[in-house]
Amino acid sequence: MSPDVIAEPWGPRTPYGPGERWPVRVDSHLAEGLSEEDVDRWVPTAAVLHSNGDGMELAVKDGRIVGVRGRADDRVNHGRLDVKDLFGWQANNAGDRLTVPLVRREGRLTEASWDEAMGLVVERSKRLLAEQGPGALGFYTSGQLFCEEYYTLAAIAHGAIGTNHLDGNTRLCTATAAAALKETFGCDGQPASYTDVDHADVIALFGHNVAETQSVLWMRILDRLAGPEPPALLCVDPRDTPVARAATVHLAPLPGTNVALMNGLLHEIIAHDWVDHDYVREHTVGYDDLAALVADYPPERVAEICGVAPERIREAAALLGRAERLLCTVLQGFYQSAQATAAAVQVNNVNLLRGMLGKPGCGVLQMNGQPTAENTRECGADGDLTGFRNWANDAHVAELAELWNLDPLQIPHYSPPTHAMQIFRYAENGTLRMLWVSATNPAVSLPELRRIRSVLSQERLFLVVQDAFRTETAELADVVLPAAMWGEKTGVFTNADRTVHLSDKAVEPPGEAKPDLDIWLDYARRMDFRDKDGQPFPAWHDAESAFEAWKRASAGRPCDYSGLSYEKLRQGGVQWPCTPERPEGTERLYADGKFFAHPDYCEAYGRDLITGAPAEPDEYRAANPDGKAMLKAAEYVEPHETPSAEYPFALITGRTIYQFHTRTKTGRTPELRDAAPESWVEVSEVDAAKHDLVEGELAEITTPRGVVRARVRIGGIREGVLFLPFHYGYWDTGDPAGEDGHRAANELTRTDWDPVSKQPLFKTAAAAIASADGGER
Repeated sequence: MSPDVIAEPWGPRTPYGPGERWPVRVDSHLAEGLSEEDVDRWVPTAAVLHSNGDGMELAVKDGRIVGVRGRADDRVNHGRLDVKDLFGWQANNAGDRLTVPLVRREGRLTEASWDEAMGLVVERSKRLLAEQGPGALGFYTSGQLFCEEYYTLAAIAHGAIGTNHLDGNTRLCTATAAAALKETFGCDGQPASYTDVDHADVIALFGHNVAETQSVLWMRILDRLAGPEPPALLCVDPRDTPVARAATVHLAPLPGTNVALMNGLLHEIIAHDWVDHDYVREHTVGYDDLAALVADYPPERVAEICGVAPERIREAAALLGRAERLLCTVLQGFYQSAQATAAAVQVNNVNLLRGMLGKPGCGVLQMNGQPTAENTRECGADGDLTGFRNWANDAHVAELAELWNLDPLQIPHYSPPTHAMQIFRYAENGTLRMLWVSATNPAVSLPELRRIRSVLSQERLFLVVQDAFRTETAELADVVLPAAMWGEKTGVFTNADRTVHLSDKAVEPPGEAKPDLDIWLDYARRMDFRDKDGQPFPAWHDAESAFEAWKRASAGRPCDYSGLSYEKLRQGGVQWPCTPERPEGTERLYADGKFFAHPDYCEAYGRDLITGAPAEPDEYRAANPDGKAMLKAAEYVEPHETPSAEYPFALITGRTIYQFHTRTKTGRTPELRDAAPESWVEVSEVDAAKHDLVEGELAEITTPRGVVRARVRIGGIREGVLFLPFHYGYWDTGDPAGEDGHRAANELTRTDWDPVSKQPLFKTAAAAIASADGGER
């Protein structure tokens, strides 16, 4: 590694060619003054400050975490570590960890015993269940906990309580990944593998700033670019990111126009007959409708909509159409923009038309943003039914009820599960009276924060917050429960290419903090939940027994863990499905051209890509009786909010490599905090000159919802677009509840969401900018 990994976060190159094994490079960092000889023991785990799943080991000395090193034998990273991996572990040792429960007394949070805190939670739960029923209770969780914890939460919420109101903050970052995979393949689950980078001759990244969101994967791509026969890169992003600067072709469309752009690329692929007709005929349905729709999107029309030159669209389409081994990736630039699912589905369509699935170098990765987002979805803690089962399929509900030994009618499936934005709306209108938030910080991460603070502050809402720190959301809670962090508990989690890792407990949590699993099991016992036979429910009692129960729940489903064990996972990460018949796991899905889409097996029957209206089971069966992959077309629809004379810019939010989510952990890590200590607004040179903005000065960014102040950065972004990182809240400003309200990017974003995935649209606001020391000049 470079001696300054902050300045050079991707480290030195280890070039390699197509089909070769990615060379090993072991990265490590220990507390100052320590060497590896000083370490008492190394404990296996994987990264939790991004979604790449880097295999690593925690260094422990005198009962404390004192550093990390990469695992050379791990299939994901071959020893490399992200800059957040190298330094982020220091948050575990932060002096302001929550160590005892807090309860609100006379308007202030004060210390309490576990019995008092849990007694308040249980008493309110029982009263609401008796007075209003299960719909009065809701749960909002994370993408950073462990599989065993999500499965337990899903069993408690959907099974024991019977509420439909359970979702994860994965709704904010990668709900569209799941939705797009269901629409195309009938089920969630990434078709491709990170190893496809080793073979691809074209890598296309759609709204995916991999250099900053999954920097170890970017190292892998950089090493291919530095080796013989490097792949060509296509980057679709309105910003001049490191990916854009390395790209063979960079398209910078106006925010909100992704569907039009994708239709133009598909138009060119079909018009030039870069289509694998045999593959399309044998393995897909819907080709004629797709071809008819995209025929109306020639490059000239698309150029007018997207603000991209027609010849650049043709160049990009030629890269896709002539590739021999095409890997496509997608992330927030598509997921958080207008027509999110429709746009992501069109990327799937590219690979299907080209027959580029299930072979080395060929596939799609609808990426995740968080380390355990895949588990939230698999386990049913994000609005899905446990084990990628279908809410609308009575046989699937009955199967889960048998696993849990509950009456099927106790598991709510009378309507679609409640997504996060609707959960907060129910809290706003008073029908939801208790909300339990775990390991997430909606008071900074949700859109339109003034509204969210108002919702969470209502006296009629009983707010429980379970976290490791006193976050902005915790400041509004009635009960705060101190939670153990990664490294302080045991469990498994799964990354964006289906690799499952085990994270063993390395140290004890501070004070009275407890693992989330223990907290929920304690709640279940205090509530006296029982199955049909009168036995305690859930039946498991610790992490390993929960994992064994999860294996049974996943068996026979696409996300099959039945061939895994803690012992096996201590040897390194394994990709699901992993079964006794396939004990080494599965590198790529759909290699045989067969999909998880059969009407009796699929996870969902699909939705209309424009309205979000769900398809009926009979409608799905008639359209796709053999369970083929589905080519779905979508017209371009203009975003709900577009630039105007008053608000002439399109505002997008996003990430920096040095911070994660709302900085709860990375903001407490000196190297990461100092690398990106405050927010900024990115503006083009042309727009800066037009509005008389100077590099480094304080500017005010305004939308119809509020004002945020940030320092100006002039440079790599297309004209007419502003960028704000979303990480910065208020806990470290002296205003922890955010009453000032002028720092967090989400003060400005809209309460609006994709009709299919229900993912909030953080990249569609109209905005104005002016110097903060005067009017717009």
